[in-house]
Amino acid sequence: MTTLATVITGASSGIGEALAHLFAPEQQTLVLVARRKERLDALAKELNSKHGIKVHVIAQDLQEVGAAANLMNSIANLNLTVDTLINNAGFGISAPFAKSDGAKTSAMMQLNMVALTELTHMALPAMLERRHGRIMNIASVVAFQPCPYFAVYAASKAYVLSFTEALAAEVTDRGILVTAVCPGSTDTGFHEVANTKGSLVDKISESPEMVADEAYKALNNGKVVVVTGLFNKPLPVINRLIPRKTMTWAVGKMMGR
Repeated sequence: MTTLATVITGASSGIGEALAHLFAPEQQTLVLVARRKERLDALAKELNSKHGIKVHVIAQDLQEVGAAANLMNSIANLNLTVDTLINNAGFGISAPFAKSDGAKTSAMMQLNMVALTELTHMALPAMLERRHGRIMNIASVVAFQPCPYFAVYAASKAYVLSFTEALAAEVTDRGILVTAVCPGSTDTGFHEVANTKGSLVDKISESPEMVADEAYKALNNGKVVVVTGLFNKPLPVINRLIPRKTMTWAVGKMMGR
């Protein structure tokens, strides 16, 4: 008999780390996934000491083709079954599309969309068989409109949002909770990677703990989409009221270009 587990990708820092602290008191075995094993080991030790739970660490780069299958095999080898899947790993690139790094863009699409989809596809059948499970996918407020200089990142998050909403419609009445989390700018180190440090969106960042808290409550309350942060909550409505071309121009200006 396998043990049920909560799997969190991108768990070494930011929103993923904050979510690990929220899920740990549930007393379910945790599987923390990221590239930086030393950060995961430190977090696992802290959670084990504080909550007395079993925490497994898997160092896996989900940007690599086939990484999702490798991760699921590693989880199975630990005699674990995914009961809660938190697809948090992701990153963004900010640049004019024509000048963007092609290899990094492909890696971003692999991580933000392909790995997320593959992990969900592999974890879902066992959840449906048990008629119990939870899936949280981290999207973004940029999922609601085109985003110049963030074109592929915003498109990848639009995919995550659409996929999650459709999946929820398929499985919610079969005992599975599915939530898309749409944070705004968050203080996670994202802007250093995305090359947007110092931009307006960076200056209005919210804390990963705030995002994680709203996300955790939304998932357990069966909410399909949650936009985190008071500043961000009106954005989906504003996007429907203001002409799309105007919103796209405004977002480009916010990116500091």
